[in-house]
Amino acid sequence: MFSLLNLQSLFGLVVIVFACWAISEDRKAFPWRLTLGAIGVQALLVLALFAIPGSQVVLAAITGAVDGLSVATAQGAKFVFGFLVDGKQDAPYYLTNADPKVTAPFTFAFNVLPMILVISALSALLWHWKILKWITHGFGFLFQKTMGLGGASALAVAANIFLGMIESPIVIRAYLDKLTRSEIFLMMVVGLATVAGSTMVAYAAILSPVLTNAAGHVLVASIVSAPAGVLLARIIIPEKPGQGGAVADYNTALKYDSAIDAISKGTADGLMVVMNISAVLIVFVALVALVNIMIGGIVIMDAPLTLERMLGWIFMPVAWLTGVEWSETGRAGWLLGVKLTLTEFVAFIDLGKVPAAEMSERTRMIMTYALCGFANIGSVGITVSGLSVLMPERREEVLGLIWKALFAGFLSTLMTAAIVGAMPAIIFG
Repeated sequence: MFSLLNLQSLFGLVVIVFACWAISEDRKAFPWRLTLGAIGVQALLVLALFAIPGSQVVLAAITGAVDGLSVATAQGAKFVFGFLVDGKQDAPYYLTNADPKVTAPFTFAFNVLPMILVISALSALLWHWKILKWITHGFGFLFQKTMGLGGASALAVAANIFLGMIESPIVIRAYLDKLTRSEIFLMMVVGLATVAGSTMVAYAAILSPVLTNAAGHVLVASIVSAPAGVLLARIIIPEKPGQGGAVADYNTALKYDSAIDAISKGTADGLMVVMNISAVLIVFVALVALVNIMIGGIVIMDAPLTLERMLGWIFMPVAWLTGVEWSETGRAGWLLGVKLTLTEFVAFIDLGKVPAAEMSERTRMIMTYALCGFANIGSVGITVSGLSVLMPERREEVLGLIWKALFAGFLSTLMTAAIVGAMPAIIFG
């Protein structure tokens, strides 16, 4: 049932934990119980969501819900953008050599960004109706009891599974000034290790043509990466005895006056997310292209040198540690490099473009988990600017922690990928 690839993933887990211990601010305070507990929670969550009889029905339902959201969003997008969404509605022309009956090629601006607006508004509405709020509190209670987190930290960690890395601190805004340095770092790491609900659906839509139950995998990835972020954050900056544990009640700072207010503010928040994503993608893709122009004159192995090729080489052993076969580590390492520099959106788009025949199902699944997190260079600026607004008096503290948080957040998704890689293949059959 287990193979050498499973053992390879387990070895990767050890290396990831060791890497965080190596830069720990207190190596003597290694959290052994938390380490075993976090890995156990991750493994149990994956088993519960994929191995329990009937779980495939749940995953199919999630996929169906995502498909329904995609269809509904397309209707709203077509009302504004017309034929640009699907190439059919009153199109003044057709693409060269394209069949008029076939939908238009995937366009990020028209096929992904509108979905973020819809999901952001829907999330706010579900929060106002207390549905998402109680689900979040449920996960917060779980993390508080199983991982020893303070109430405020546990609630922030749980909120990160469904909300954005800036929205989740708003949930515990009244407690931000009471958090210890270790708790602030933990909140930053988990924010970078997970993704927002608004982007989850977009990732699933991108991967659905090439990955079965893509929506279920993306949801599980965000949930399972939360305990990983908690663990690695606690290893790097352990909580000092007698500190932390701020208690949070259910009266959070994130409130709406009515359903219409929730939809309006959720849409406005989604618009800010869309603008941030668009701006970051434009700038970072342009910067990478600029670097490629400057180094393009260097030819290695009969091909011009590019930043993507360099990152692929650098991250090959990293991809191998998650359980990817060595023959596929070149492309997998390249995807990890793209995620770190060009955001996970570009990496997911590139993963979705890889034909099914050119990447094994195991590698594609592992990379889905490894890429599913906000840990990229662009998110550094978003995190610093967002937290500086919420707690301006601790801006210097945030600046001093951000690069360590990026390191831990990036490794958290790799840890989740390694957990999945260590599982028997029959679970995902």
